[in-house]
Amino acid sequence: MGGIEFLKGHGTQNDFVLLPDAGGALDLTPERVAALCDRQRGLGADGVLRVVRTAALGEDVDTSATWFMDYRNADGSVSEMCGNGVRVFARYLVEAGLEERGEFVVGTRAGDRPVQVHPDLSVTVEMGPARITGTSVAIVGDRELSGVAVNVGNPHLVSTMEDDVADLDLRDAPRFDHHVFPDGVNLEFINVLEPGALRMRVHERGVGETRACGTGTVAAVAASLHLAGTDHGSSTVDIPGGRVTVTVDREGSTLTGPAEFVARGELDASWWATLA
Repeated sequence: MGGIEFLKGHGTQNDFVLLPDAGGALDLTPERVAALCDRQRGLGADGVLRVVRTAALGEDVDTSATWFMDYRNADGSVSEMCGNGVRVFARYLVEAGLEERGEFVVGTRAGDRPVQVHPDLSVTVEMGPARITGTSVAIVGDRELSGVAVNVGNPHLVSTMEDDVADLDLRDAPRFDHHVFPDGVNLEFINVLEPGALRMRVHERGVGETRACGTGTVAAVAASLHLAGTDHGSSTVDIPGGRVTVTVDREGSTLTGPAEFVARGELDASWWATLA
């Protein structure tokens, strides 16, 4: 048995192991995903992107796209969407000759995501609507931080802070109301730097603090606009991994940012087999 092809990439330092699997042959168990993402015993990543033809996926999904982004969190759990992951996924499709540079659609469990791969290989993703769903509280240490709940295909809680988000200690997982978020939640903490400019840190469900979160930046902008009394606008968002640009309006939202690959190779087949 030969090795299993992989690529390692990131979108604003939100990093992924990408597994080309057009025919849906890989048995991508939670144990294998968790091992791949472990930064000591695997390659290390915030999640896994499996590139599979929708027709070969083996599950019923609502998409018209040829290619489906089967996304898994670092703990092995299945996730609906990942905005930074879509950018990396889209760049792979173009560089592998599976899609033409320009506009096409990527299938996800949160629905179809139209993308545009630009000449510089940055990517704009149509992220769908960002729906304000209420309010709740995140608890970081002994601090209670009120937040705006936003759904971007997955759940978020965005807390706006006056003091610098860089000073938050997110080494321990913040707590939240499990009655409001029974399936867990991504927690964003933001500073409004000026109109049209935010700074953000994020603690992702199933992962921990990450350098970036694509849906999280959309949620952050939507929440900030909501608190300012509007439902449309655009903003840059500075995260530890870099900067992205987000637009939000009544119909949907877009996320624009870089996508990069840093390595490719083969997973050892015997290592993979021991994790079955």
